[in-house]
Amino acid sequence: MNRSQAATTLSSGTQPTVPTLQIDNVVKRFDAFTAVHGVSLHVNAGEVVGLLGVNGAGKTTLMNMILGLVTPTSGSIQAFGMDLAKHRIEILRRANFCTTYAALPGNLKVRHNLMIFARLYGVANPKQKVEELLELLEITKLSEKKTGQLSAGESTRVNLAKALLNDPELLLLDEPTASLDPDIADKVRKLVRHIQKSKSPAILYTSHNMRDIEEVCDRVLFMHEGKILAQGTTAELTEHFKEDDLENVFIQIARSGGDSTKSEIGNSK
Repeated sequence: MNRSQAATTLSSGTQPTVPTLQIDNVVKRFDAFTAVHGVSLHVNAGEVVGLLGVNGAGKTTLMNMILGLVTPTSGSIQAFGMDLAKHRIEILRRANFCTTYAALPGNLKVRHNLMIFARLYGVANPKQKVEELLELLEITKLSEKKTGQLSAGESTRVNLAKALLNDPELLLLDEPTASLDPDIADKVRKLVRHIQKSKSPAILYTSHNMRDIEEVCDRVLFMHEGKILAQGTTAELTEHFKEDDLENVFIQIARSGGDSTKSEIGNSK
């Protein structure tokens, strides 16, 4: 059994030789506290992988390590076959990130913000790309507003536009539908699927909205107390945990403290 099979693994299949994102036995300690404990996972090109867990499960720390903002205590992170510790700039040129919890400069207009980031990412035709994304995300009418004056939902869509400027091959989405009304959230889910089919990036997607995960993700990983406890498709997980839907699987794992999966760890396919 290899390290990526150290948790309950319900999906099988052939992995490509080099996944877009490969994390092996990553640990992160803050003094005496271990936030991430021996996590291994991979995300292939064209695949959307959901990362679920209660608040404090270690998801944000893991995301920050993938972005190179936090250095792992041990283990390795590779993207596009390159070691993140040695090739962070090259990797991040081909990646991007969207989160509800980071705001763009509020004193700048939406269009100005996107143009600045487009130039930072080296987008070939920044004006055209910005216009395309404003239209795609239905935020053209916001383009002349100051970013700091936007509602939470509007800010989320602008952040998503920023994340798509460089046509990333690796896309990290941290609760991209948070604060969105049901109509716009549905459009964002459809957009993620459209991007997956048209551009084939590897997407790591965190959310507390189980509908997001069920509709968008090809595989789901449950993280608890810094460890990946179970992974598989929605159908595989609901069958394995004998629940009707993914939300009840989430509740079962959260309330059991992972005890319901411990007997299965290490007995993966």
